[in-house]
Amino acid sequence: MKDPKWLNKQEKEFLDEFHQAQGQLRIPVSCPGDSVWHPPPDSAFKLNFDAAVFSELSCSGVGAMIRNEKGEVMAAMSAKGPHVVDSAVAEVIACRRALEFACEAGFTDLVVEGDNLSVMKSLAASKTDHSWLGHIIQDIKWLTRSFRKVLFSYVRRAANSVAHGLARYAKYVHEDMYWIEDNPPPVLEALYYDFSQLNK
Repeated sequence: MKDPKWLNKQEKEFLDEFHQAQGQLRIPVSCPGDSVWHPPPDSAFKLNFDAAVFSELSCSGVGAMIRNEKGEVMAAMSAKGPHVVDSAVAEVIACRRALEFACEAGFTDLVVEGDNLSVMKSLAASKTDHSWLGHIIQDIKWLTRSFRKVLFSYVRRAANSVAHGLARYAKYVHEDMYWIEDNPPPVLEALYYDFSQLNK
């Protein structure tokens, strides 16, 4: 049997940890007018992805969200990734992981959006990337052959807040989290904000 005082102390610590995590996961929703999420064409789905680096945990986080032309969630993912020393590496790995997820979920026509300008330029370029990330970029381009159509596009962070929130949430998960046709609770506020902008 545990001492009741010890149990009360443990309960308070868990509650404090929960409140701290909720504060860290809060997604800012104030954006400039042109920095909002836009739906894909009717015949395609939009895949937003992002990465987060957790140096203190020696790992990274991957967030991905697939939505249709109405802004409805088709599939989403929050998962831990490998330890990386550079945010660009984390972004490229997150993109590859997000595309694998989309492929496994059966999507064929995608608009892929990320908020790292140099990474998205490299992915959209037709020429071979000779940078130190070139081999991963090339691997992603090979992976796109599994789809009927893939278009890479850069967006500002404000228009990618849902994927950003899912990448940050990965810090608190012990195993990969998936949502199919369901709104992920950690990013509800950002999702509602994006949805509210569709009819403006």
